[in-house]
Amino acid sequence: MLQSLIIVGCVYVALLIGVSVWQRRINEDSRDYLLAGGSLNSILGLFTFAATLFSTFTLLGMPDLFRVNGVGAWHFLAVSDMALIFGVIWVGYHFRRVALRQGYWGMAGFLNLRYGNRLAGAVAFFGVFVFLIPYVAIQIKGVSDFVALAFPGFLPVWAWSVGLVAIMLLYSELGGLKAIIYNDAIQGLILLVVIWIVGLSCLGQVGGLEAGYATLEAREPALLSVPGPNGLFTPQFLIGSAVAILMIPFTQPQVSIRLAIMETDRAMYRMAVGVGVFAILVILPTAFIGLYGSIRYPDLTAFEFLHRALVVDQPSTLAAFVLIGLLAAAISTADSQIFALGTELRSLMNSDDDRAMLRLTKVGIVVFALLALSFSLIAGDQLALLARTSFAGTALLAPMIFTGIFARRGAGGTLLPVATLLAILLFLFSLLGFIPEALAGLRVDLLLLLGLGLLAAVLAVFRGGGAQDKSSLE
Repeated sequence: MLQSLIIVGCVYVALLIGVSVWQRRINEDSRDYLLAGGSLNSILGLFTFAATLFSTFTLLGMPDLFRVNGVGAWHFLAVSDMALIFGVIWVGYHFRRVALRQGYWGMAGFLNLRYGNRLAGAVAFFGVFVFLIPYVAIQIKGVSDFVALAFPGFLPVWAWSVGLVAIMLLYSELGGLKAIIYNDAIQGLILLVVIWIVGLSCLGQVGGLEAGYATLEAREPALLSVPGPNGLFTPQFLIGSAVAILMIPFTQPQVSIRLAIMETDRAMYRMAVGVGVFAILVILPTAFIGLYGSIRYPDLTAFEFLHRALVVDQPSTLAAFVLIGLLAAAISTADSQIFALGTELRSLMNSDDDRAMLRLTKVGIVVFALLALSFSLIAGDQLALLARTSFAGTALLAPMIFTGIFARRGAGGTLLPVATLLAILLFLFSLLGFIPEALAGLRVDLLLLLGLGLLAAVLAVFRGGGAQDKSSLE
């Protein structure tokens, strides 16, 4: 398997870098480098959106979430992702209508213009930085731990992590966003093919879907209902998760920037429908793998189960492609997130020296990648739940962002950004155990989001919300 991995891996990395070198010749200024020229068709949009959205936690986190907590894992992600697609179609139109007419560089810069102050953009940047760096880290950690387990003694975990980040930085720094988008198309296809081959293989080994569920019902019937044997999938957890995932296209910059650069609204609608189909196709086989693990390996740790299900129990050549699929999933999300943080940083800068700003942005991207690498060395192994925490954290930015999209310019003032910053800090305190995870019978993340939403609605009404100001539409 190691020989197969080296051969396939070298071809894969050469392809990524080749695309980046090709795109480097096209990039002429910041708009080409950071925004891919601002024109993305529906096919490329579909694959880059999907590859960015469905990451390592899909292939590594979701099967284990199903194995340990049961069928509620499907409600957690699949139902939420369907809601996300409707959100893209509805809110995406209004977002593009406002953002494109004032010149979009990033969500932080967009909010500065819509609020008429620099505090809104600074809070948005702080929020995505605090919650995206750990999200990038779990992509790196998940794959590095898994590959190190597959090849014990070959390289330490930290060396796999460094190699992954080096590859990611090399091709993203060379070719910019357009190179990332083309590489996302490659990575998305690899992930989809690999996960279906493994999923069907696992399903066949338990005698098919009906036989597998019959076996599971006899052994652990709690896995076939919510909230599951561990009580994870409570109504509040599922509602909070659905809301957090629904907000991703607008609260996580690696996704919102892809909406902004779609060439037309029609292309965006087609892309959204395609992503909905892709979501079902990529999530369904993770349930097959989780079912397999519930029956065959109910007592193993997460990585031990995944190592057996994805590597040991598969033919060696297929196992090598699984590892490449994992690398593709990790890179396609991590590079987009790190690059988006760089773009957000650029959107906060005010300078006419485009080359100097681009140089600073590239330095920022390297710094963000190194921070994510450092955090990956201490991150835990609950990938799906860590990803959910990232979604919930960035979702707290939604009321401030939606006020910027739907209300008149300046409606949020400084009050909403300050309240959003306080909410982010309170959520962080709850994660660190300084305050309870639930207050007044509600999860802290839901309570904070409800409070911010109410404040945003009040400000929009009393400060002249409703239709966008004419200047933003001229």
